[in-house]
Amino acid sequence: MATALNKQDWRLVEEHAADLQVTLEAIRQQRYIPRIWAKDASLWRPEPEHQAEIETRLGWLWLPERCLAQVDHLSSFANQVRRAGFEHVVLLGMGGSSLAAWVFERVFGVTPGYPSLSVLDSTVPQEVLASTGGADPARTLFIAASKSGTTTEVLSFFEYFYDQIKQIRGDAAGENFVAITDPGTPLAQTAHERGLRATFENWPDVGGRYSGLSYFGMLPAALMGLPVREILASAQAMAEACGPAVQPQQNPAACLGALLGCCQSRGRDKVTFLTSPILASFGDWAEQLLAESTGKAGTGLIPVVGEPLGEVGAYSDDRLFVHLHLSGDDRLSSFAAALAAAAHPVIEIEVADVNSLGQEIFRWEFAVAVIGALMGINPFDQPNVQESKDKTREMLAYYSRDGSLTDSGPDLLEDRLAVYGAPEAESTGGAIAALFAQVQPHDYVALMAYLPYSSRTDDALATIRSDIRDRLRVATTTGYGPRFLHSTGQLHKGGPNTAVLLQLTARDSAALPIPAHDYDFATLKDAQASGDFEVLRQRQRRIMRLDLGTDIDYGMAKLAELISEALRQISAGVG
Repeated sequence: MATALNKQDWRLVEEHAADLQVTLEAIRQQRYIPRIWAKDASLWRPEPEHQAEIETRLGWLWLPERCLAQVDHLSSFANQVRRAGFEHVVLLGMGGSSLAAWVFERVFGVTPGYPSLSVLDSTVPQEVLASTGGADPARTLFIAASKSGTTTEVLSFFEYFYDQIKQIRGDAAGENFVAITDPGTPLAQTAHERGLRATFENWPDVGGRYSGLSYFGMLPAALMGLPVREILASAQAMAEACGPAVQPQQNPAACLGALLGCCQSRGRDKVTFLTSPILASFGDWAEQLLAESTGKAGTGLIPVVGEPLGEVGAYSDDRLFVHLHLSGDDRLSSFAAALAAAAHPVIEIEVADVNSLGQEIFRWEFAVAVIGALMGINPFDQPNVQESKDKTREMLAYYSRDGSLTDSGPDLLEDRLAVYGAPEAESTGGAIAALFAQVQPHDYVALMAYLPYSSRTDDALATIRSDIRDRLRVATTTGYGPRFLHSTGQLHKGGPNTAVLLQLTARDSAALPIPAHDYDFATLKDAQASGDFEVLRQRQRRIMRLDLGTDIDYGMAKLAELISEALRQISAGVG
């Protein structure tokens, strides 16, 4: 039985509708769709070095078919893990190696009779400690997931937990670990040397953020007892609907990509997601795909995920909205209609059921390939991500030599809050006011929280986002660090210089050593935050850092108060 496609529609004013038709016709005339399937790298960039890389990054086009052939193998391994008595799975990964599995866990939850799953993608010590969820370590299976096999965070997680399990199981510790990586990587070699339970060698022609339908997403899904065959079959249905012979006007992903692309060309580059609650995590996956694929060469789409709803009048004319909802969930339909009536482009995607999430993964991947061609960029690289990695290594080397990450202190210390990047500030409130006074129309404000997750912190960030949006009428984003370095970090550095960035850090209460290193997780996290801060300053981004000290709840409350007052002053024309 053929899989029905999720419904897609849009609400556009006449001008945007005309743009869309012109763009689709250009896509048809320039044969975008067959050229994508033919791996014609010249569609994106003319330079030989770009084309050589692109040609090795298009395997995602065939992932639904490839992985469907492995479903029995995945199911057999999942059953083996159940029989071995494992009750919990921890995925150790960053960015594209972890986000699809994180979405599946959030959407599907725990399947009775199968292990629960958590994702560790943060070097914040409290997050490392909390990742096992209190489960018996001996009954916990750890998945080390890294395409390159050299990801600093993943290898640090692996060494930490391997040391913990070795103290319990001795030479049999490897039986509690699985690796997902490309063939021949250092992680694959380590897996062999330490006798890991299994190594799943992924298809090497698939980039990290395009790997959700590969082993990186499907192995965790199988271990959770999810309907992997149905998820992949839905993705295959979308792949066929986007096939090389399908005209752009009938191609669901080409239509999505064309609409996003022509909106971006008109300055509507803030892609704002409105989702059913159960699908909220899909926005985080799409955030990385859009930000890391398009945020380069001074251009890009800015995904806005999880921003609290505001009044229709609070949104500026740089927005387009994606209303992604389950069939039958119309709680945001009236709001979406009001946005469309106010001349905002609105894309409607109705997901038939959660098993059809695979369709949306493929739809958005293909759409981004189309967007990249329209924008004249390579959507398969991440040229600026390495900058922060290099700066982090430099700071850790400095720490190993001198016992500190830097020789400079804060510009200001007041009421337990330390300010960096504001040398002229006379008060914390003044520094915050000076930062937000730089916000211009069509900018966006990014809150970069190198903090342990808590509902209180999340609520405080949401309140701050609403306040900024309503007072300044600009889009807002939030990312927890260092996980966002593998997501929106590329956009912050390589995308348009329209971001005003506030980095938030705190002093960690837990010391958590990393085996074989002379630094711990707190130091690694601090090096990542400081490294990213320095790179952004070098790129002349508008950024300030605020350290909340040891009491995060107090610091966040004080921050919200200071931001509210600064925004009030700016709105009144005082600041």
